[in-house]
Amino acid sequence: MRRFVIPILLLLFFTIGINAQNIVKGIIVDSDSEKPLEGVSLSIKNNTLKSYETNKLGVFVIENLVNGNFILEIKLSGYETQNFPLELAGNTIDLGTILLYIDISEEEDLSTVTLSDDELNDDTSAADNISGLLQSSRDVYLRTAAFEFSSSFFRIRGLDSENGKVLINGIEMNKLYNGRPQWSNWGGLNDVLRNQEFSTGLTASDYTFGGILGATNINVRSSEQRQGTRISYASSNRSYVHRAMATHSSGLSEDGWAYTVAASNRNGKEGFVDGTMYDATSFFASVEKKINDNHSLSFTSITAFNKRGKSAPQTQEVFDLKGIQYNSYWGSQNGMIRNSRIKEVSEPILMLNHYWNLNESTSLNTNISYQFGKIGNSRIDNNGTRVDDEALDGNGNPYIVNLGASNPDPTYYQKLPSYGLRQGFTNVYEIEQAFLNDGQLNWKSLYNANLNASNGGNSSYVLYEDRNDDVQFTVNTILNKELSENITLNARVQYTQLTSKNFAEIIDLLGGNGYLDADSFADSFDEKQNNLLNPLYIAGVGDTFKYNFNLYSNVVDGFVQGQFKYNKLDFFIAASASNTTHQRDGLYQNGGFPDNSLGKSEELSFMNYGTKGGLTYKLSGRHLFNVNAGYLTKAPNLRNSFSNSRENNNTVENLTSEKVLSADASYIVRSPIVQAKITGYYTKIQDATEISFFFADGIGGDNTAFVQEILSGIDKKHFGAEIGIEAQVTPTIKLKGAANVGQYTYDNNPNLYLTTENNSRSEDAGFVNGRKDFGASNLENYKLAAGPQTAYSVGFEYRDPDYWFVGATANFFDNVYVDIAPLTRTSNFADDGGIPFNDYDENIARQLLQQEKFDNYMVVNMIGGKSWKIGNQYISLFASVGNLLNTKYKSGGFEQGRNANYRQLKEDKELGTPVFGNKYWFGRGTTYFLNVNYRF
Repeated sequence: MRRFVIPILLLLFFTIGINAQNIVKGIIVDSDSEKPLEGVSLSIKNNTLKSYETNKLGVFVIENLVNGNFILEIKLSGYETQNFPLELAGNTIDLGTILLYIDISEEEDLSTVTLSDDELNDDTSAADNISGLLQSSRDVYLRTAAFEFSSSFFRIRGLDSENGKVLINGIEMNKLYNGRPQWSNWGGLNDVLRNQEFSTGLTASDYTFGGILGATNINVRSSEQRQGTRISYASSNRSYVHRAMATHSSGLSEDGWAYTVAASNRNGKEGFVDGTMYDATSFFASVEKKINDNHSLSFTSITAFNKRGKSAPQTQEVFDLKGIQYNSYWGSQNGMIRNSRIKEVSEPILMLNHYWNLNESTSLNTNISYQFGKIGNSRIDNNGTRVDDEALDGNGNPYIVNLGASNPDPTYYQKLPSYGLRQGFTNVYEIEQAFLNDGQLNWKSLYNANLNASNGGNSSYVLYEDRNDDVQFTVNTILNKELSENITLNARVQYTQLTSKNFAEIIDLLGGNGYLDADSFADSFDEKQNNLLNPLYIAGVGDTFKYNFNLYSNVVDGFVQGQFKYNKLDFFIAASASNTTHQRDGLYQNGGFPDNSLGKSEELSFMNYGTKGGLTYKLSGRHLFNVNAGYLTKAPNLRNSFSNSRENNNTVENLTSEKVLSADASYIVRSPIVQAKITGYYTKIQDATEISFFFADGIGGDNTAFVQEILSGIDKKHFGAEIGIEAQVTPTIKLKGAANVGQYTYDNNPNLYLTTENNSRSEDAGFVNGRKDFGASNLENYKLAAGPQTAYSVGFEYRDPDYWFVGATANFFDNVYVDIAPLTRTSNFADDGGIPFNDYDENIARQLLQQEKFDNYMVVNMIGGKSWKIGNQYISLFASVGNLLNTKYKSGGFEQGRNANYRQLKEDKELGTPVFGNKYWFGRGTTYFLNVNYRF
C-alpha cells in the first residue's frame, strides 16, 4: 500500500505545483489613444467559472490556472470582443500590450429604442412603459422587451416602472409623487447615458436594494466617458421630427481633470398623431477632478426643457370616423396648430459626488443632489362665472352666475352622432358630416364667447396649467467592501426631502379681462368660493386660482447586502429599512371644505422593510441555475395618500403600506452558438391603493356627481414564464426569439368609497358629509390592464464583416384587456335609489360586466445600418422602420365610469354605438427613425 500511496501523493503535489505556475498577464489599452483601460473583463471560456478585471493601469494577472488548451475572452462595453488561444503547461504567458478596438457596429444601440416622452411619461398608467430600464441589459429577453415590445406598452411581468429603480451616479431618480422615473428630466442626452449597470429583477445591485423589476445605475462621471466628440442628426415621424445632438469628452488629463459637455434639440410641429408638437432642448455638463489615487470629486448639471402636445384616448365611434392619427386636443388658430393640452417639464438636476478609495478593497461614494423646477399640464376650463350685483341671497351676498359655457371638446358626447341617435335627433347625418369635415377644437368660438358683453368682462373659457413645482434634496453614502476574495459587502444610507408646490395658474384669458375664481355648481355663496380668504377673486394671466397647496415628504432609508462568489455557487442576501412621512399644507380655504382645507394635515408616517436573496448554481460554465426571492413593504406614494388633495386635507382611510412577495427561477445556457434563458416568476401584491377622478351618472339611482374614487386593500397576482434565445448560426447570421406567457389578475375584492363636495346634490345621491361607502368591489379574477400578457418575438440579424447590418423581427401580442371601472362592480350597480332594479337580470348583468379583450395582432419591425472608420474618425448610419405592415391595434384603454348602474349601462350598450363606450389608445402605424452619427 505504501508503495502505491507515496508515489501518488508525490505526483499530486508535483501536479499542484506545476498548475500553480500557470500565469497569464498583459496590459490592455485603447487602440486610438493608447491609454490603459480599467475594468476590462477577462474569462477563460468553458473552464474556470471565475472572471477577472484589469486595474487602473490596464494590467491583468491571472494565476493558478490548470494545464491545458484554452481560450481567453476579453470584453469591454463599446469595444470589440477579442479571443486569445492559450497553451498552459506550467509556464507564464505574457500577452504584452493588447489593443482594444472600438466596436463601431454598436452605434445603433441607444437609437433603436426611441424612448418617446408620450410613451414613457404620460399621465395615465395605460401609457406607462419601462423600456428605459431595460435598454442597458444584455439579457436576450429583456432587450427584446425594450427594443421590440415597447411600442405596444408591454410591461415586464405586468408591472409598471415604479417597481424598478433608476439611479444617476448612485442617486435615485424615481419621483416620490408616483414612484416613477421622470424620463424627460434627462431626455436627449443619449451619448452621456451609455455607461449603465442593470440589475435584473431581485438580483443584487451594488447601489440600492432596488425594486422587484431591478435597478439601473447610470454612470455619468466625465472621467469614465468615452474620449472624443460625437455629433449626430436624426429624423423621425414618431414623437419629434428632427433631433440634433453634440457631445464632447476630454478624457482624464495628466493633471487629473476631466470634463464632458453635451447638448441636444428635438423638435417637430407634430409627430405621428395629429397636433402633437414637440420642442425639447437639453444640456449636460460634468467636470471631475482626480485629486489623487484615492479621492475624486465630480460635479454634474443636467438640464432638460421639454414641451410637447398630448394626444387623447378615443372611443371606437371616434376611431371609426377619424382614424388612429386623430387628436381632439388641437384646433387651428390663425392658420397654426394649437394644442390645448401641453405638457411642459423643466427640472434641472445638480449633483456633487465624492469617490473615496479607502484601500484596495474598500470604497466610499458620497453623493448630494438638488433638483428643482416645474411640471405643467395645460387644459381649458369652461366653468366661467360672473357676479350678479342686481340680486342678493338671504345672507346679503351676491349671486354667482354660470356663464353657460359648453364643453369645447369636439368629442364631447353631446356632439357625436351616437348621442343624436339616442335622443332621436333628425339631423344625425349632418352631425356626422360636420365631425368628419372638421372635428377639431374651435379656438375662435372660445374667443367669441369671452367677448360676449353679458359676461361683464369675465372669461367663459380660460386656458390654465396644473402646476407641480418640486424642490428635492437627496444625500447618500454608498459603501463597497471586499471582505475576502469571495465576499463583498454593500451598504447605503440615504435621506430625501421633497417640497412640492401644487397650484393652478392661468396662462391665457382667451380674449377676456379676468376669470372669477368660483365654483358655480356649489350651493351657497361660501361653498362657491375656491378660497374663502379671498372671495370673488378675479384672476388674470400668471395668477394662481382654483387650488393651492404644498406637499411634504421625507424619506430615510438604508440597505445592507452580502455577496458571496465561489467556483460552483454564487449567492447574496440583502435587507432594507426605511421611514417615510407625507403631509399636506393647504394655502387656500376651500368653500366646500372650510374646516379641512387650510393649514397642515395630519402627518402620515410609514416604517417599511425588505429582505431578499438569491443564488446561482453553476453546473458547468455553460449551464447555470438561478433562484431569487424577496419580501418587502412599500409606503404609499404621495398621489395615493390624500383622497382629494386639491380641495382638502382628507387622507385615505385605513391607509397602510403595500406588501410585495416575489420570486423567480431561471435556467441559463451559454454555449459558443446558443445563448438562452428560461424563467418562471411569481409576484403577489397586497394592500395597494388607487385613486381615480371622474364624472359619474347613476349613483344611488339617477344622481350625478364629480367624484373621487378610492379603491383600497387591493391584492394583485402576477405569474408566468419568460424565455429568450439567440443562436449564432454562422459568423454573420444570428437568429433570436423571445416570449412571455403571463397572467395578471386582481386577487381579491377591495373596498371602494367615493368622496365629493358636501352639497344638496351629493346628499340626494346618499352621500354623508361628502362620503359614500360602497363596500366591496367584485374585482377578483378580473385581468389587470397591464399591456399584452402574452408576447412572442422571432427575428434575425445579419452583420457583415464590412460593418453593415440588417435585421427584422415579427412580434405577436395577445391577451390585452381594457381597464375595468371598479364602481360598476359594486352594490351601486343594482341599486335604484336604495332598492334593487325591478328589471335586473343577472345573465344580462354578467354580459354587461364582461371585461373586453382586444384582438391579437402582429407587428413587424426592421433595422439596418452601416459604419465606416476613416483614420481615427467614425461615421455610422442607422435606420429603423416600426410596424412595417401598418397594423392597426389597440394598445390600451379603459371603461368610462359614467354609466355606474345596470339600467344606464344596459340602455347605453343597446344602442350598438354606445354614447359612453370604452376609450382606447391606439398603436402607431408605420413609423421610421433615421440617424447619422459622426465621431472623432
